[in-house]
Amino acid sequence: MRNVQRKKIKSNFHHGRFIIVCICISIVFVGLAARAAYIQIIEPDMAVNESDKRTKRVKKLHVQRGMIFDRMGKELAVSVPVVSVYVDPKNLNKGLIKKVLRAARKQGEDTKLLAKDKVELAKRVKEHYQEDERWKELADVLRVKQKTIDYRLVGDPTKRFIYLQRQITPAVAEYIKRLQLPGIHLIDESKRYYPAGEVTAHVLGFTNIDGEGIEGMEKLYDKALTGTDGRRTYRKDAQGREIEILDERERVEPESIHLSIDQRIQAIAYKALKSAVLSFKATSGSAMVVDVKTGEILAMVNSPSYNPNNLSNALPHKRRNRAITDLFEPGSTVKPLAILAGLEYGTIEADAIINTYPGYMRVGGSVVKDSRNYGKMTLRQIIQKSSNMGVAKVTKELPKDYIVGLYEKVGFGEDSGTTMIGESSGLFSPRRRWSDFEIATLSFGYALAISTAQLSRFYATLGSGGISRPLTILKQDVPMMGERIFEKKNVHSVLEMMESVFERGGTAPNVKLDGYRVAAKTGTSKKAVAGGYGDEYVNYFAGVGPVSDPRLSVVVMVNEPGGDEYYGATTTGPAFTEIMSGALRILNVAPDLNTVAATKVGANRG
Repeated sequence: MRNVQRKKIKSNFHHGRFIIVCICISIVFVGLAARAAYIQIIEPDMAVNESDKRTKRVKKLHVQRGMIFDRMGKELAVSVPVVSVYVDPKNLNKGLIKKVLRAARKQGEDTKLLAKDKVELAKRVKEHYQEDERWKELADVLRVKQKTIDYRLVGDPTKRFIYLQRQITPAVAEYIKRLQLPGIHLIDESKRYYPAGEVTAHVLGFTNIDGEGIEGMEKLYDKALTGTDGRRTYRKDAQGREIEILDERERVEPESIHLSIDQRIQAIAYKALKSAVLSFKATSGSAMVVDVKTGEILAMVNSPSYNPNNLSNALPHKRRNRAITDLFEPGSTVKPLAILAGLEYGTIEADAIINTYPGYMRVGGSVVKDSRNYGKMTLRQIIQKSSNMGVAKVTKELPKDYIVGLYEKVGFGEDSGTTMIGESSGLFSPRRRWSDFEIATLSFGYALAISTAQLSRFYATLGSGGISRPLTILKQDVPMMGERIFEKKNVHSVLEMMESVFERGGTAPNVKLDGYRVAAKTGTSKKAVAGGYGDEYVNYFAGVGPVSDPRLSVVVMVNEPGGDEYYGATTTGPAFTEIMSGALRILNVAPDLNTVAATKVGANRG
């Protein structure tokens, strides 16, 4: 039997080392568990926030501002997509520092030491910024001074958002995108555009650069036109794919506004008014066209105007909607109301004769007079000749409370009903005590001041046969509710009298409207100044047509015409003719003048 000698193997296991390793591993696991407990139980928000920064995204669902249309559905105000460019100065500064440190590393410098040397680092960042020609290209394409761009970009590295330019063109945005500049970002926005420009400027108003309504319809209906942006909150994975929708809020679409304005008539009215203001070197002018059957405003224009697409030359006096803000004494345009008052009260009949001899009379210590002695006159002749004496004698026989109350009923002293921002209610105080002379002057358009809109409302009342309706700037499906304040037969009698204005011996014999019978009245009033009246005039031409079946009322006002021509028929007559005839043809209103002539011929033959 062979004895095998076995070697005794020496063990390498160290019990002490094993215990130490176990203790270390235990400490690590306890530390990890404690850290996990701290993060998930004691301070869970921090972990959630860090996770959200990497995976949670919020996308805004933008809505564009609502559109404004005319009554025919033509766009008057639209929003067009534009781009704005902004800088994140803090992000830009970080990008410049990285480039500086990268360049230093290539040169073999100690980048850690350079990063600690704030002065040297700032110096190199500035040099690197100035050497980059792309920043000069950015200033050039934005048409901004280099100093201004430099201040916005590197003036304060702690800021996070500064606009460089708002509402740039797509071509400029594409050029900036190609420059690939650090810290420069583009955002999509919208810009308001007004296709008709200065023609509808005073009605529509405009918005500021942030899309908020500032004047006109834009301001009046700002809330309805704005809408509400939507928001979508979701979570994405490492590849940027959407994996979970956390919250979604639907956007609220804005409303669109349909105005009563007819852009075709608006354009005709603006052209005619602008021509009158320029031709007679007037300070300003206004014109309105109203549908007498509904109370809708078909045109409201002013001159001078402005371009709402470019406000660089939009001075305050150009932006004012004078048709509703500026007040003047209406002069002879209210004489038909004085005649109508006499007919309504019953002190006169339509065929009455008024003796105006000797052409003047003393009332309450003051004198009322005509330009000449007309003697005995019919009511038609009083309107035709625009006799102050005639209307003063008519109102003299009426109770003061009645005549003042009637002026109040037609809308003098209150808003016309448009609800437009800045509208004036006029200067008329029916509750005060009125002297005999003031009542006399009231009959021929003094002792009160009204707007073009208020005068338009009165003439619309005549055109509707005595029904007073508030005016509206919004398109209506049904006519505005009205109140009858005059008998229809009396109104018709006055309208027929007003046709005499265009006849020989009238105040506007040279003003012709081919094919249409029109009832109108001219007005020329001196402008009031401190202590009395000055040398400046305000001219009016107001009328209704066609007389056989009235459809429109038109009022034209020219303020302070220059030169020797200062009568209403001369300065406002051509504009009135162009607006009235043009508007009636656009609305396909059949001419009635030939029909009347044919009827008269047939009657004579019979």
